Formats: sequence, structure tokens, C-alpha cells
Amino acid sequence: MNISIASDHAGFEQKQALVDYLAAQGHDVIDRGPDTDDRVDYPDFAELVARDVAGGAAERGVLVCGTGIGMAVAANKVDGIRAVNVVTPQFAELSREHNDANVVTLSGRFVDEETNRAILDAFLATPFGEGRHAGRVEKIMALEAK
Repeated sequence: MNISIASDHAGFEQKQALVDYLAAQGHDVIDRGPDTDDRVDYPDFAELVARDVAGGAAERGVLVCGTGIGMAVAANKVDGIRAVNVVTPQFAELSREHNDANVVTLSGRFVDEETNRAILDAFLATPFGEGRHAGRVEKIMALEAK
């Protein structure tokens, strides 16, 4: 799977580890930065990943900041993105199954790396549930046109 990933300074260390983890699993990883843990503005990096996913360069996106919250807010401003801030593997599964989420945002400060790897495993392995959920996702996406 093609995966675009980025962080801010607070998520940099975990982003680096997650890039290696995803690549070791055979995924094609687009690392959108940053290249150091120098202070940066998370919306700049959220946009890069969101545009990769919305434009088709990546099938899924991963964003890591201190909490994951700001990254989710920023990524969701890009048309076509359904970004979710996830702190448990079960939430990752449900976000894929029920909401067809295409970007996951992670906390680099409050969630340990092992849990974030489990979240990624669930997020990447869980298919969209279709059925009754499809109409709801269509309604979510229609909000962009209003």
C-alpha cells in the first residue's frame, strides 16, 4: 500500500520509527517530513499528506503530532479527506469500518510507539464496511459541497 506520512516536531521521533515499521512491512512510504525535530507548524505537514491522499498519490495517510488533534483538524480541511484522531486499535478499526477514514492522526506524546504500531496495523488492515455505512459516508462527503 502507498502511505504518506508526516509529523511536526512533537511527533518527529515516532514518525521516524513508524516510517521504518511501515517500510519493513512492505508498504511504499512517502515521508513528507520534517527531517529534524526543529519546531515546525503542523498544518503545513498535514496539508502535504492530505493532498497526497486526496490526489491519489497515497492510499492512506498517517500524521503524528503531540496529540494528533491539530493534525486531524488541519487534514480535514482538504476535500476528500476523512481524518481521525485515534488512540486505540479498536477506534482505528471502527474508523475504517464505519467512516472509511483515509488519514489517521496519532499522538506522539501520550501514546507509546507500540500502541501506535497496533493502531496502524488495524487502520491499514480493516476494510470499509459498506452497507449502511456507505450512505452515511456519502452524506459526510456531501457536506464539502455545501
